[in-house]
Amino acid sequence: MYSDPATRPPVRDAEFTEPQEEFRTTQERVYYQVRDAILRGQFLPGKAVTIRGLAAELDCSPMPVREALRRLTSERALDLSDTRRVTVPTLTREKLDEICAARVALECQAAAQALPFVGEAELAELRALDDRVTEALERKDIQGYVTANLDFHFTLYRLGRPHIILSLIESLWLQTAPLQHLVFQRFGVQELPDRHQDLIDAIASNDEQRVRTAIRQDIEEGLGSISAEELLPT
Repeated sequence: MYSDPATRPPVRDAEFTEPQEEFRTTQERVYYQVRDAILRGQFLPGKAVTIRGLAAELDCSPMPVREALRRLTSERALDLSDTRRVTVPTLTREKLDEICAARVALECQAAAQALPFVGEAELAELRALDDRVTEALERKDIQGYVTANLDFHFTLYRLGRPHIILSLIESLWLQTAPLQHLVFQRFGVQELPDRHQDLIDAIASNDEQRVRTAIRQDIEEGLGSISAEELLPT
């Protein structure tokens, strides 16, 4: 599936993006910054997350960090052990397969729901986002690929205003993003399959069945191709 793991880039500490909007409270800002960092692969499976360390990085007191971790634990993005230790969860083969199946069901529905709302402007935006994905793959830019791929999918899904479905999809992405990023760091992104062009062609043709097929293949070829060995953190 991937090229020589010896060429993988080194693992880096988490990097937090600046908030793109104003938040009413520090607690809300911290929650979304940590959540965004997880979605963008800045935390890897098995990594311990400390309140004091995050508070220092995010320039806030421990209280909003503690609340953010509580919320993210309830969303299954983080694990809380019996000793109150917070870590990024690892995934078993069975759990990954279950998440994959759930993502197929929910994201196919979200994409189909968005289809009537895709006009020329929206299609042009999706093409531009897919160009970013392609460029990142060509540059072997892991972080660029993760960000562009995330933006592509959620820009499409939000068009259909699927409030309940979208929150479930986000929860599933939160659970798989650390593992996927770990695999990318080990093996690179240059050989990843890209079904976005098939999806864009299907959207342009207003063909719901082809849209669902492209979404399913994109998810299954990504998550489904992760081997048992790759599920083990190093």
